[in-house]
Amino acid sequence: MTTAQDGTAVPTDEVLLRATDVTKHYPLRGARRVLRAVDGVSLEVRGGETLGVVGESGCGKSTLGRCLVRLTELTGGRVEFGGQDISTLSTRRLRPVRPGMQLVFQDPQASLNPRRRAGDIVAEPLLVHRYGDAGAVRRRVAELFDVVGLAAAHLDRYPHEFSGGQRQRIGIARALATNPRLIVADEPVSALDVSIQAQVLNLFADLQEEFALTYVFIAHDLGVVRHVSDRIAVMYLGEIVELAETEALYTAPAHPYTQALLSAVPDIDDGTLADDGPPRERIVLTGEVPNPADKPTGCPFRTRCPYARERCATERPRLAPGASGRQVACHFPLAG
Repeated sequence: MTTAQDGTAVPTDEVLLRATDVTKHYPLRGARRVLRAVDGVSLEVRGGETLGVVGESGCGKSTLGRCLVRLTELTGGRVEFGGQDISTLSTRRLRPVRPGMQLVFQDPQASLNPRRRAGDIVAEPLLVHRYGDAGAVRRRVAELFDVVGLAAAHLDRYPHEFSGGQRQRIGIARALATNPRLIVADEPVSALDVSIQAQVLNLFADLQEEFALTYVFIAHDLGVVRHVSDRIAVMYLGEIVELAETEALYTAPAHPYTQALLSAVPDIDDGTLADDGPPRERIVLTGEVPNPADKPTGCPFRTRCPYARERCATERPRLAPGASGRQVACHFPLAG
């Protein structure tokens, strides 16, 4: 057990969030086709852990994050939060659930209203959920600023008066305002300078330990995800192709796509190879990423996979459990 911000005990081994066959399809104008942004994703997130979600740009990871907190309506599937099915809740019935799940956006400049003071931005969720009178809200906002490393004197500044890292801290403070149990962080450091990224990542880690937070951490930088995650889900064309404990995935990837992604991680010594274990040969995938509105038959990765066989073209692999809790969607996995 750990203790949340509101003082309640939080079990760290129970499933806090469960997604089952979650799909999000967008109809294409003038065509009888749909863009399959998220296509049958199932996963579980345990209380107190960080689940990293990685993949190339356009793979659907940000859309998935929004589906998990119901900022984007599902086309199909089911999302349960704290044991409650929230997939089809109306706006009114979803309102009391909202405080427990929050989202930190990718671009701290675009996600903050430039016409509002920083203190008012952080106070907004408190006012929406009727936290207390004006004095209580002001004190809470000042407390949140202190928690994320900002001074109370900054409450009346506007977003343009802050640096990129400070603006992201404001976004994090806003997410913390309602005492959430779950935070979906959608590439929260990708818009920041490298020198600032480590500070923000350390802040996420400190807040998780202090407030018993659970994270779904979305990123395209595998080095960042490794630093913060307990488990990692790898997405390709709207599907999860591998899910495993972080070190197991980095040490011995089971899916060819994961193997190719990891081969591109630069070494901290010479900038060419992965930084642990034997040197990895750089794998360059040929061909273009298929159109998510016209996905290949069978395995969606087969058109770029160096190990594809006849079965891969006719039968779609399902995410299946393997050794040590690993799950992989591949007919011919490389490991585990």
